[in-house]
Amino acid sequence: MKYLKLFLFSFTALVACNQAGGPAKQQPEGINATVDTLLNNWHKDASEANFDQYMALMDSISVFIGTDANENWTKSQFAAFCKPHFEKGKAWDFKTLERNIYVSKTAEFVWFDELLDTWMGVCRGSGVLEKSNGCWKIKQYVLSVSIPNEDVRAVIEAKMETDSIFMVRIKK
Repeated sequence: MKYLKLFLFSFTALVACNQAGGPAKQQPEGINATVDTLLNNWHKDASEANFDQYMALMDSISVFIGTDANENWTKSQFAAFCKPHFEKGKAWDFKTLERNIYVSKTAEFVWFDELLDTWMGVCRGSGVLEKSNGCWKIKQYVLSVSIPNEDVRAVIEAKMETDSIFMVRIKK
């Protein structure tokens, strides 16, 4: 099992850092497939509590924005949040339902949005990746809980007290 995890990590790194022998500029379809695999493996690493592999796919200056208004974390802050969850042997298990990937003209940046099946129900993730030195790294990831329009009023009422406390704190 240890060797299988090492193989999967090596394969992910190879796909994410496709440096050897390819054209100078990968075609958008190839980039889409590479990024799709990277993001699938990132979510899989969380479900299997592969902390090192999970964090390795994030850039050193990446930002993770979670569902709580307080969750705007640097990579090191996010790692500190994640570590205890991963140490339990399983973090979270997000399954991709749908994903859209967009490639910049220079083919050095991609941005994406995805619908996810999570323990919170359907969520939306979005983010940005940059290719640097032949490697794709997650620069920013934003996780949002999706709320059906007809349920928004109830959610607003449910979070009104917490939001007012947050607003007082943030304005100081």
